[in-house]
Amino acid sequence: MSARSTAPQSQPQAVAYVNVQLIDPASGLDVVCDHTGGLLSDGETISAYGPGIFASGVPAGAEVIDGKGAILCPGLVDMRVQMREPGEAHKESVKSAGKAAVAGGITSMVALPNTDPVLDEEAAIEFIARRARQIGLTKVYAYGAATKGTLGKELSEMGLLNRAGAVAFTDGTKAIANVQTMRRALQYAATFGFLIIQHPEEPGLSGGVMNAGEQASRLGLSGIPREAEIIMLERDIRLVEMTGGRYHAAHISTSDSVEIIRRAKAKGLDVTCDTAPPYFALNELAVGDYRTFAKLSPPLRAESDRLAIVEGLQDGTIDAIASDHSPQDTDAKRLPFAQAAFGGTGLETLLPLTLELVHNGHLDLLGALRLLTSAPADLLNLTDNHGHRAGRLTVGGAADLVLITLDRPWKFAAQQSLSKSKNSPFDGRLLQGHAVRTVVDGRTVYVHG
Repeated sequence: MSARSTAPQSQPQAVAYVNVQLIDPASGLDVVCDHTGGLLSDGETISAYGPGIFASGVPAGAEVIDGKGAILCPGLVDMRVQMREPGEAHKESVKSAGKAAVAGGITSMVALPNTDPVLDEEAAIEFIARRARQIGLTKVYAYGAATKGTLGKELSEMGLLNRAGAVAFTDGTKAIANVQTMRRALQYAATFGFLIIQHPEEPGLSGGVMNAGEQASRLGLSGIPREAEIIMLERDIRLVEMTGGRYHAAHISTSDSVEIIRRAKAKGLDVTCDTAPPYFALNELAVGDYRTFAKLSPPLRAESDRLAIVEGLQDGTIDAIASDHSPQDTDAKRLPFAQAAFGGTGLETLLPLTLELVHNGHLDLLGALRLLTSAPADLLNLTDNHGHRAGRLTVGGAADLVLITLDRPWKFAAQQSLSKSKNSPFDGRLLQGHAVRTVVDGRTVYVHG
């Protein structure tokens, strides 16, 4: 792999991006611009974009970046990232996650609350935002814990956490399992329009280490049945009907889950969901002969489930794609499969694996990029420092951008990842397309090669 730079670079006050395919999924814009068109950023913000904006020439003093036909679109918004800092910075830190994220074209990411200490107090939420500002790579938003300590018992102070910057509420990698606690969370959140995000997995059925079925039996491993996800989702949808709450199911992985969400939406319930690349790009066979990098939560499912996830993305049942970045150190993965930790990294592979859906004809380019930009930003009501919604091109809005080459082939090597942890289930996978330049608030923070 060629050299890559992720150090924030100083830039002229104005930058003109020319000779690009300009895409804005939020507005449906998809136009090829020659050297007379593209996008102009001035300092931190976008000042103009579109074909012909440079017909009279590029403004004096502006740096010109020739996209050479690459796609220029809003920077990606990753709505599910485990930062590990504070508490487990040896696995990942805000800085190392930021480096990996910008290499993947991600300009905004949202941190789960399962750190140490848990993000259930105002100071903890403010710490994450402050660290991100100090580092100056991606923008980092944070979820507040739905329950104190993510213990699933007592509700957190959601109002205070929201005022401190929490964009939604979840217990992260833990399900809110107690039905009364979940009911109260949805009721309280509904009063203020807060979103509750669930890891849908019934703990009483989740004691295994991979998807239950023939493959688990062949390997002699204990299985996690699909019903662990399905039963929790069905229960939660009933609670949404009772409370009128806003509910989002994270990383759904089964065909039944897609159908449950589809029916809930048809009823008019305020229910959304996301998935992650492992669940549309891999199936349980990736576990192979006890490959711990493929030990994920939820587990990789059967091929029929994978195909249903692709269908859910095609018909709009699934609202967004997130990396579900879950870094683990070497010691946690170099163990027998049953003892190894769950999780896989995903920041640098989020974009190219989503582009596989385009190359395979499952999604058009505009639809695929929408799932990574405006869709997650809209779900979480993310706004930039200028009051504009994130994940889109807006005059006066933040110049958070990514240049993407669509067709260039490459192989992902986990050991060359910019994440501190290298536990990717996609190690060695042949990919097509990647970020070539990432820009945050008008500053180039990553250049490929």
